[in-house]
Amino acid sequence: MRQLAIIPHPEAKITLFSWNGKYLIKLEKGSLEQTYKVSELDLTSEDDIHLLLDEEFVQAAVQRFKAMQQDLQAAFDRHGI
Repeated sequence: MRQLAIIPHPEAKITLFSWNGKYLIKLEKGSLEQTYKVSELDLTSEDDIHLLLDEEFVQAAVQRFKAMQQDLQAAFDRHGI
């Protein structure tokens, strides 16, 4: 796996990788992460990844991080952990 870029954003760490004919878009916030795999054949260049990572996409991912954290906390609470 080859790291291509770190894309600055104030709400999540975004790292772009290339691996096995795919671009991997990895978003991290605290202990949570989301990874999206996009075939290199679906894009004309690496620049297209930056187009995909518009503010609407990133804000949806940030909201998903909140839901993930709530789900994890609910599981802890259910089991008294």
